Amino acid sequence: MAMRIQAAAVGMVMVLAACGHQAQSSPPPSKLEQAVAGTSNRVIAASVDPDPRVGAVFLSGSDLHACTGSVLHSAAGNLVLTAAHCLSTGGPARFVPGFASKSPPNNVWTVDALYLDPRWLANKDPLADYAIARVSRPAGGSVEALVGSALTLGTAPAQGTQVTVVAYPAGVGGLPIGCQANTGLSDGGYPGLPCAGLVDGTSGAPWINGSTVTGVIGGLHGGGCAENLSYSSPFDQHIAQLFARAQAGGPGDAARESFDDEC
Repeated sequence: MAMRIQAAAVGMVMVLAACGHQAQSSPPPSKLEQAVAGTSNRVIAASVDPDPRVGAVFLSGSDLHACTGSVLHSAAGNLVLTAAHCLSTGGPARFVPGFASKSPPNNVWTVDALYLDPRWLANKDPLADYAIARVSRPAGGSVEALVGSALTLGTAPAQGTQVTVVAYPAGVGGLPIGCQANTGLSDGGYPGLPCAGLVDGTSGAPWINGSTVTGVIGGLHGGGCAENLSYSSPFDQHIAQLFARAQAGGPGDAARESFDDEC
């Protein structure tokens, strides 16, 4: 398996590696990866109803959604969480919460500012493969108010915690898929999710525990090289600091334009 992200540009479609990492900071395959990658998962992603808190991410003005994001609870109600490698192209990005085959004009939100962990900006460290985007629309208002709810930022799930993932496979139109599984932990400290079928486009999908988001598909190898095992960067004090900066509403960061998963 390769990829959890697919990016589109005007006039052409460019497939980017979604399972990505920097060789100097990536650990060898963990016991979790060795145990899961060669087996058949009992948990397989299947079609689910749209969740208004989760949406599709569109890149470079295309009708092809290439990643997944989620509405993050904040004071202004205008923040969206996804994986940092999803926005590596640096082009315009849009977010449609609760996407269901098409995008009503008043439900299309444009990314105005992007906030990235300093470790990702320095060398695309897989421990920091998350991004918080500030969004707006011409009609005004907040995305959180429109959808009526949002996910509260949490910390990395303890091993054996059941989480729900809702994600959008890459494509034009379509509905989300999802699964529930108990998390593991790699030797390098990356939370792992043994669920098969989380294909291209699912990068950035939230790991949900109640009303809390405890991870997003990304991190080690940009989300995982094995078809039946996904990863997240560990949510800790670093993402809490990033959230505080995004809430303050200051200038955003410039996305890095290259990404290699090395899968």
